[in-house]
Amino acid sequence: MPEYDDIDLRALFTPFTINGLALRNRFVMPGMQRGWCQEGRPGPQLASYYRERAAGEVALIITEACAVDHPSATQGPYYGWMRPDTTDAWRACAAAAHAGGARFFVQLWHEGAIRKEGGTGPYARYPTLSPSGYLRPGLRNGRAATLEEMNEIRAAFVRSAELAREIGADGVEVHAAHGYLLDQFLWAGTNVREDGYGGPDIRNRVRFPAEIVASIRAAVGRDFPISFRFSQWKEIDFTAKVARSPDELRVMISALRAAGVDMFHVSTRRFHVPEWAGSDLGLAGWVKSMTDAAVCAVGSVGLGADIMESAEGTRAVGHQLGFGLRELQRRFARGDFDLVSVGRSNISDPAWVKKVREGRYSEIRFFKREHLERPGRDNTPHVAAAFVEARKAEALRDARAQEEAAAAPPGPDAPPG
Repeated sequence: MPEYDDIDLRALFTPFTINGLALRNRFVMPGMQRGWCQEGRPGPQLASYYRERAAGEVALIITEACAVDHPSATQGPYYGWMRPDTTDAWRACAAAAHAGGARFFVQLWHEGAIRKEGGTGPYARYPTLSPSGYLRPGLRNGRAATLEEMNEIRAAFVRSAELAREIGADGVEVHAAHGYLLDQFLWAGTNVREDGYGGPDIRNRVRFPAEIVASIRAAVGRDFPISFRFSQWKEIDFTAKVARSPDELRVMISALRAAGVDMFHVSTRRFHVPEWAGSDLGLAGWVKSMTDAAVCAVGSVGLGADIMESAEGTRAVGHQLGFGLRELQRRFARGDFDLVSVGRSNISDPAWVKKVREGRYSEIRFFKREHLERPGRDNTPHVAAAFVEARKAEALRDARAQEEAAAAPPGPDAPPG
C-alpha cells in the first residue's frame, strides 16, 4: 500500500532479552480485562484468547489484572485471582500462550480505595484499604491501611508471585498504575501518610511499592523477571502526575530498579505525546534515559481515541495506523524504548502483529468500541460508586478539553484527524 511505503519496522521484529528471558520480537500484549473469569478462575475462553494472540506473533502476553491473595484486593466477581484454588486454570492459560510461541507474565493487582465497601459478596466484611482512604484528593472511600495490614498485603503479593511461577508463568508484572492501590501510594494526591510511607517526598511514597518488589525478588530468585507497570494518569484524573519533574521520576525509577524491577511498563494515554515541556520525549523515553532496565511503551498505537475515550464512548475511535507506526519507528530507532504494548488492536485482530510484520495493512481488522464489551460480565457494580461517577465526569471533562484543542491550530507533530 503506497501510504505505508516509508514504514520500515524490521527493527521491532528483532529478538530481545529481559533478565535472561528471550522474546522473539518487541511486541507485547498488555493486561486488558475481558470479564472471562468466575470466582477468580479463568475459563477455556481466556486460554484460547491467549493462544490466538500468541499464534499471531505477540512476543509477550501479560494477563489481565489478577487480584493478589488478600481479601481486600477486590470484590469484582469476574476478575481473576492468583491464589491456590485458581492455579490449575491459570496453568492452562500459561500453557496456551506457550503453545503459540509467546512468553507469559501474570499481572498482580490490588484495587485499593477503588474497591467497593460492604455489600453482600464473599469478601464484603473485609475493609477497603489504601494508603490514606482517598480515591483522589477530597474523595474518600474505605480507610488507611495499618502497618500490619500493609505487611499482610505485601505478603499476598509475594504468595501470588510464587504461585505464578509455579503455574509456569515466565515472570510477573506488579500493577502500580491508573489509580489502583500501589499507584495510590505513589501519588501525593492519595498518599498523605506521616509514617515514612507517604507525604510530599516521592522517596517515601515509592517505599511500599519498592518493598513489595524487593520481597517478590527475594522469594522468586534472581532469574524470574519482574515488570512494573505505572502511569502518571488515573482513571479519575487524566492530568495527574506521580512524578512532577524528571528529577522525581529518576528517584522513583532508581528505587524500583534497585528493588529488583527488570522492566518498566510505562502506561500513557498516547505514547507519542511529550511528557514535559522543552522535549518531545514521551514518558517511556524519559524512563529509558534513566535506567538500564527494559522499557515498554504503551498508549494508543495507531488509534486516535485513547483507552478511556474508547471505554466511555466520548470520542470516535479514529484509526491513525500510518501516523502511529511512523512514530513507533522514529522513537524506537532513537532508543526511547525497547518494547511496545498494543492492546485494543490485539483484542480486535489476533493476527495484528503478524499482519504488521508482513505489511498486510489492508487486512487488519480495526478496533471498534464494541469489541471491549462483555455482556453479563461487568465488574462495575462491585467498585466504589464514587469512583464510577468520578470516572465518567473525568471522561466528559477530557472530551470537552479535546474539543477545545481540536479547534486550536495544530502543532508540527500533531497526528492527522
